[in-house]
Amino acid sequence: MAAAPAHAITIRRAAEMLGKDEELLWDMATEMGPKHGRLWIYDTDDQQTVAFIPARLEYLQEMLPQYKRNRSSPRS
Repeated sequence: MAAAPAHAITIRRAAEMLGKDEELLWDMATEMGPKHGRLWIYDTDDQQTVAFIPARLEYLQEMLPQYKRNRSSPRS
């Protein structure tokens, strides 16, 4: 059994680290699940955000070009 992550990086920080638009990462995150390192963080006053485990930021970076290609291609 894999150990639970000790910390996570918010989507805002991940966008900053990767030099990408936060909105793009939000779009990608909707198609990701926990196995891809995406977590939901719940705060007070019904605030919530997405975060990623650090070990999976590489996955996110690798998926960016493919996601952009798929997003810009015409849909059937």
